[in-house]
Amino acid sequence: MAEEQNTNLNSLDEVPVMPLRNTVVFPHQVIPLAVGREKSLNLLKGLGEKVKIIGLVAQQDGRIEDPISKDLYKWGTAAMILKMFKMPDGSEQLIVQGLYRFKISQITQEDPFYKASVIQINDEMETSVEIDALILNIKNVFQNIVDHIPYLTNEHRLMILNTEEPSKLADLIASQINFSVTEKQQVLELSNVKERLEKIHYLLNKELQILELGSKIQSDVQGELNKTQRQYYLREQLKAIKRELGEYEDESTEIEDLREKVAKLDMPEEVKKVTEKELNRLARMSPMASEYTVARTYIDWLIEMPWNIGTTDQLDITKAENILNDDHYGLEKVKRRILEYLAVRQLKADMKGPILCFVGPPGVGKTSLGRSIARALNRKFSRMSLGGVRDEAEIRGHRRTYVGALPGRIIQEIKKVGSNNPVIMLDEIDKLGMDFRGDPSSALLEVLDPEQNFSFADHYLEVPFDLSKVMFIATANMIDPIPPALKDRMEVIEINGYIEQEKFHIAQRYLVPKQLDNHGLTKEKVSYTKNAIQTIIHKYTREAGVRNLEREIASIIRGVAKEIVEKKTEQRQITPKQVEKYLGPERFYSEVAERVSKFGVSTGLAWTPVGGDILFIEATKMPGKGILSLTGKLGDVMKESASAALSYLRANAGRFGLEEDFNEKLDTHIHVPAGAIPKDGPSAGITIFSALFSLYSEKCLKDNLAMTGEITLRGMVLPVGGIREKVIAAKRAGINTIILPKKNKKDLEEIPKKNIANIKFHFIDEVDELMDIAFK
Repeated sequence: MAEEQNTNLNSLDEVPVMPLRNTVVFPHQVIPLAVGREKSLNLLKGLGEKVKIIGLVAQQDGRIEDPISKDLYKWGTAAMILKMFKMPDGSEQLIVQGLYRFKISQITQEDPFYKASVIQINDEMETSVEIDALILNIKNVFQNIVDHIPYLTNEHRLMILNTEEPSKLADLIASQINFSVTEKQQVLELSNVKERLEKIHYLLNKELQILELGSKIQSDVQGELNKTQRQYYLREQLKAIKRELGEYEDESTEIEDLREKVAKLDMPEEVKKVTEKELNRLARMSPMASEYTVARTYIDWLIEMPWNIGTTDQLDITKAENILNDDHYGLEKVKRRILEYLAVRQLKADMKGPILCFVGPPGVGKTSLGRSIARALNRKFSRMSLGGVRDEAEIRGHRRTYVGALPGRIIQEIKKVGSNNPVIMLDEIDKLGMDFRGDPSSALLEVLDPEQNFSFADHYLEVPFDLSKVMFIATANMIDPIPPALKDRMEVIEINGYIEQEKFHIAQRYLVPKQLDNHGLTKEKVSYTKNAIQTIIHKYTREAGVRNLEREIASIIRGVAKEIVEKKTEQRQITPKQVEKYLGPERFYSEVAERVSKFGVSTGLAWTPVGGDILFIEATKMPGKGILSLTGKLGDVMKESASAALSYLRANAGRFGLEEDFNEKLDTHIHVPAGAIPKDGPSAGITIFSALFSLYSEKCLKDNLAMTGEITLRGMVLPVGGIREKVIAAKRAGINTIILPKKNKKDLEEIPKKNIANIKFHFIDEVDELMDIAFK
């Protein structure tokens, strides 16, 4: 009958069209349709007895109740009505079978139902190996999909496997799988069978990937649920076992133990309220809840903090002084400040801890001094390195909402030492950084302010902790990088570099015994002569501190230890000759005499972050136009000093015995050796003047002479800084005559007289005074 109807329809060019919502019908497909819209019912009423062929066209938007012609796709399927049932509510139920594709040429009628002139579309069929391969792949993928989709059964699998016709196979699969209406319509509009199969192959693979991913997600979720349930059952079994053994303590017992601890602790009232509130919250929480561990950790921190636990200070000044002297040689200014604090503590028991900042070059004992101060005061000691710290949370802590949150380093260190009045050393405070996570130096403002730190609020604890009893000691190599607000909160104590005499005593008293002990030797097996230590200091080290000196002493001891182990010797006395044997040729020697033996060379004194040093100023002249050139990586201030020195010399050429136009036809070049090292500051003014005068007057400067001082255009010599370090550097380099500004005379009081007894000092107010003192 279907064949008969189809033959009859081939001659027709107009069919009634029924719009479908969210449905695309394919040829060969048998499908039930529920008909309830007015136009669709009118179409069924207008069908003749013999003609049961209608056109089924999908709507572009299934939400439209009464579509117009532009809402319909142009392609549809001619279908035969197999059965029709009238429903009690007036609607109709149809069972239809798709026959062939068509394309709407023109809508010929819109009321009371749609009619359209259509063009029947025949399949464009070709036979090739590629189509056979596509069919095989499509069937394989379909079989895999059947395993994942509940609405597909083995009957569907068999039907597809037994379908050999390519066109029919593509249409059957498109009708069976729940592709979107748009995707199904795309398949319907492909008349080329090969293209249709390729489209079906793509859609099937896409569907399979989605289904497999969904199965994996479901499997993972199910696995996690099973794991949680398994853990729950295991915990219950463990409880039952412990109950049988009489070892079981439920959560309520643990909470009660915590309550007892809180009751016994001497906590501030505010902290006790917060702790009890958290305990009540913990008691209502399941141990398996993720928040349980967070709350329990927070309570542990509150309980373990030393709120009112501290050490008793050692107030005996004599005993404290002995401890400080035993640990460190010199450093009188620091020791005096600590003893003053102890004296005031005897008079006022509730005095707040001082906040000190030791500023000095590396290796002078700043960090070890903090440990010594803690021992002298009988306090706990903790050291925090701030070098490279860029996160504000390192100081203030993280809020508890973050995973793995912890208090800041200050609170952590106080908990670790178990005392509310330790000595906390903030090491390398000048090397604090900052980035997008905040500025740690700003967070330290509250920590280091005695007016605020009695109620320091860490982000993690969220209750105030009293830091006023803590003695904070910061250390820095340079004071300039420390922000002014932070610097203002600290009492800065400068620790200068050691002179040779101090280094000798430090090596004899501390470094040699320490290294002998570190290497398992005794002073009976290895001993140093006085001259040997002085040789190491003078010829193998050039530093403000004693770190390199300690390394050289250790290097010699290692060499002796090797000889003792090899049975080459049983004991060794280290003499200057032995020093050269173990350390090699001398590394440093005085080059002042040979450098200044020529015109245009003078010796200056410089201050550096690691102590003082000497520098040479070299000047030369050449035919030119009076241009001044400056090299040696000089800063702007030093360049200006050179210009001022040359201007003063030119302005007063006659008084100094030079021709008025001495440099008009000459270019002057000033160079400061060690060209890779940046140099700046005004203190080389008179040194540059001396080099220029030596160059143009052809007079050499005296041997072993150095100078420092700022020069003005009027010939005044102004005071400069870093005198102690500069004088120590001069003595180290073998200088025996030093020229200083007169106003710097007072700075020599910081240097022990015995250490500068062999140096002759000249103090000047004006540049003119240099002539008789400096030149041969």
